[in-house]
Amino acid sequence: MAQGTAVAEERRARATARYVRMTPMKVRRVVDLIRGMEAHEALAVLQFAPQAASEPVAKVLASAVANAEHNQQLDADTLVVAVAYVDEGPTLKRFRPRAQGRAFRINKRTSHITIEVESVAPERSVPAKKAPAKGAPAKTTPAKKAAPEKAAPTKAAKATKATEATKAAKAAKATKATEAAKATEAAKATEATEATEDTKATEDTKATEATKATEDTKATEGAQTTPAAGPEDAATGGPASIPDRAPRARKAAKAPAVDTPVPDAPTDAPTTMTADAGDTGAPAETEALGTDAPAQTTDATTEEGTR
Repeated sequence: MAQGTAVAEERRARATARYVRMTPMKVRRVVDLIRGMEAHEALAVLQFAPQAASEPVAKVLASAVANAEHNQQLDADTLVVAVAYVDEGPTLKRFRPRAQGRAFRINKRTSHITIEVESVAPERSVPAKKAPAKGAPAKTTPAKKAAPEKAAPTKAAKATKATEATKAAKAAKATKATEAAKATEAAKATEATEATEDTKATEDTKATEATKATEDTKATEGAQTTPAAGPEDAATGGPASIPDRAPRARKAAKAPAVDTPVPDAPTDAPTTMTADAGDTGAPAETEALGTDAPAQTTDATTEEGTR
């Protein structure tokens, strides 16, 4: 038993840190993470651990690995954290003054960290050799050599098939994606054309409605502003309203043409001169008689000439 323990001690290295100013409960949380792990892996875990106690624990583990390399001549790649524990050290007692002369106690705890690493040799798997058959030793050897040669092409064929299958799947996915993209583009194009056709149709309908409205307004304005010309308009030489036209036409039809005798007057009468000259102030009778006025003036001139 003593010889076995001596061999175990030769493969182990220890490192301790005493009076560490941290609570043992907080340090034990970090030590429990690395117990049973490989030395280099445990150092990596402690390097990125968020706890404050990871720094002193990492220093103790690095010291144990260095002791194993320099004192025991062990390989650092074969070291494993075999033992890791934390003991409680002395507690520093302090107090906090409080109101009314009282004092509250403060306990500042310390810890003792101990880590042991052990060299574990990697296990080598040695295949068991089968005894050759006595009857036919020559037949068994070529069969063993031929088996790996046949197995190699099968693996290569499987690998090529797998690669071809993956390539075919990728190509099918790519074609599906392109077809979907084309379909979406065609749908968008058709929607755009339909929208443009609808807008054109609405614009055409609006234009036709506007032209019809303008034509209707022009027709109504023309009917209101342009009345039909009657006989009174031609006689008087000016436009006449529609209700005034009918009574004037009736009066003109009923009134007979009467030749009024002209009184005798000397040749030097100013009235004949004014009638011949066509003075604008005299023809009150012409306005009343209408179209018969020129005939009366001609009769008066003929009578004066005979006299």
